[in-house]
Amino acid sequence: MASTKPSTILHDFSQGHAVRAQEFMGAHPAVQDGQDGWVFRVWAPHAQLVAVMGDFNGWNDSDHPMQLLSDGVWEVFIPGLKQFDSYKYAVHTASGRVLAKADPYAFHAETRPGNASKLYDLSGYGWGDGSWMDYRKNNPIYQKPLNIYEVHLGSWRRTGEDEMLSYRDIGKYLVPYVKEMGFTHVELLPITEHPLDASWGYQCTGYFAATSRYGTPHDFMWLVDQLHQAGIGVILDWVPAHFPKDAFGLYEFDGEPCYEYADTRKGEHADWGTRVFDYARHEVRSFLFSSALFWLEQFHIDGLRVDAVASMLYLDYGRQGGEWVPNVFGGHENLEAVDFIQELNGHVFQEHPDVMMIAEESTAWPRVSHPVGEGGLEGGLGFNLKWNMGWMNDILHYIKLDPYFRQFNHKDITFSLMYAFSENFVLPLSHDEVVHMKGSLINKMPGTNEEKFAGVRAFYTYMLTHPGKKLLMMGSEFGQWNEWHYEHSLDWHLLDPDQEWAKPHRQLQYYFKQANAFYLAHPELWELDFSWEGFEWIEANDNQANTVAFLRKDAKGDALVIVCNFSPVDRTGYTVGVPVPGVYSVIFNSDDLDFGGKGGGDHEPVRSRYVESQGREQSITISLPPMSAVIYKCTRKFPVRKKKADKEEAPKPAVRKKAAAPAVKAPAAKPAVRKKAAAPAVKEAAPKPAVRKKAAAPAVKAEAAKPVVRKKKEK
Repeated sequence: MASTKPSTILHDFSQGHAVRAQEFMGAHPAVQDGQDGWVFRVWAPHAQLVAVMGDFNGWNDSDHPMQLLSDGVWEVFIPGLKQFDSYKYAVHTASGRVLAKADPYAFHAETRPGNASKLYDLSGYGWGDGSWMDYRKNNPIYQKPLNIYEVHLGSWRRTGEDEMLSYRDIGKYLVPYVKEMGFTHVELLPITEHPLDASWGYQCTGYFAATSRYGTPHDFMWLVDQLHQAGIGVILDWVPAHFPKDAFGLYEFDGEPCYEYADTRKGEHADWGTRVFDYARHEVRSFLFSSALFWLEQFHIDGLRVDAVASMLYLDYGRQGGEWVPNVFGGHENLEAVDFIQELNGHVFQEHPDVMMIAEESTAWPRVSHPVGEGGLEGGLGFNLKWNMGWMNDILHYIKLDPYFRQFNHKDITFSLMYAFSENFVLPLSHDEVVHMKGSLINKMPGTNEEKFAGVRAFYTYMLTHPGKKLLMMGSEFGQWNEWHYEHSLDWHLLDPDQEWAKPHRQLQYYFKQANAFYLAHPELWELDFSWEGFEWIEANDNQANTVAFLRKDAKGDALVIVCNFSPVDRTGYTVGVPVPGVYSVIFNSDDLDFGGKGGGDHEPVRSRYVESQGREQSITISLPPMSAVIYKCTRKFPVRKKKADKEEAPKPAVRKKAAAPAVKAPAAKPAVRKKAAAPAVKEAAPKPAVRKKAAAPAVKAEAAKPVVRKKKEK
């Protein structure tokens, strides 16, 4: 129970300023007149009467009537109730109907097909993740690795009878697996209570209840706690964009629109068959603000990925002409939603500056992950991360192409750098891209099975080295052939250790494990993700070879040279400009034999030469395996040779000065001395070309090279 006075809480709630409304609203243990019981509070502004019904009164819709406090909030205390008792609100409408409604603020619910709320006291869980929470406060994500494993808890792993596992049973497998695979965070598809499995959780009815499909709220706390103790962060998908029209839920809660816009041109989402929240209504804002902070505080969640932000921002999203209402300026921006999002992020970061607020925003709306600033359309939306849907669409289009046609679509792998630093981007390969006949990641690749596996390895290495944080949908890491399906477990049999046919999948999984470990170990790949200081093109235009090369740098200036070959051709003698003279060694190769590759590429260090390439004075000549990505690092630097022009200019003034003096005095010896003084300059220059020749000899290789999208989300 909240310690703040009820009058203050009610005022904040009705003014849209409450950020912990669930501490007052909903059902809570209480003592009244010496009796233990539960107090219930619900917002139903148009109701004629509201009563509580449940197991304890035979579901009678009038035995326990509630008292109207103010501003549409009703309250009643009922003695003698106990944990897990089921209940609903009987809402008597102005038209004489009686609606059976689940509690919008309930912490627990019946397991489907049941939909009643359940009494549940959230207190009493003993957290053991103090070290993780301290680490999070002192290590902002911007300059840290972020490699997210996206998980649907109901289908990641199931029993032999294809039944869902509980939070605790899932945790026994999921925690060590994610740790071993080297992911930094898991992102869970919505675990807020929802009636329909097929919605994947995106049509939510319980914004304060962890779904009972997998257990109790304390069970979910345990799962988060175990992940944190293993050093793994937890992100939740959260859906403030819309809600379903199930009769027991938020839909027309008291017989009239409450949580949704009254005008269906704003309040109806025809594409998804759902209702849109009324972002102008104060009580709705309090409800959503409180839900967001509830998960961050009560369950120690490290971030929220906010779903379908584009559908919130645009009044004409998914609508044709005449089906939407312009804003007060005649535009199609939902100004109320913009203001809501900005205030939401303001509340979250004021309370918890160390968490993530990630926007799934699929249009070119500017400054999504920028601070709010002045507010309004000119300010940022206030998120601190945004999914890069443009990169995702381009790269998935590219990798599906036959390699011959990739040369005509080269911009698909280079254009993202035109805007890569305009937002704090996450590169997502999400659930949306492995469903609805789009094919699994490995099945998007053209060619033979061997080429498909090679394509996945090359592509993922490119993704890990591209600026931006990372996200990968479960199952992609071992090459699941089937699309993801919410009703079935991942195809873990593909990793059978006793089957030879499963070897490519085991090797691919091992590749992902090693690639993730490599990413974690190299700050060049994550320390400057959001700045040009961390990236330089070497070659962006070699479309005929389907090849790109670039540098990734850390804050100290150390650099990795990344070269990607998206063709099935071995590029022997390929020349790449390098930033400093020295010896370059392969430190990661997606074509490694242990990964299922052919072991191609350079097996010995390569010395740079003073041969200009791609505008760089130094270059290396390498062997680039087909369908691969190879990473080089300078393991021994050579002194930088002074430029020839600098060396010639320095002695000339000295020679000229000394030449002028003898013209007056005419001593014979001085010109001779002058000549000898000039000789060392020649001798000093002589060894340096020789050094260059020697450096060229070991490198028996050579060649040359060259250099948002909006898509509306389906649910």
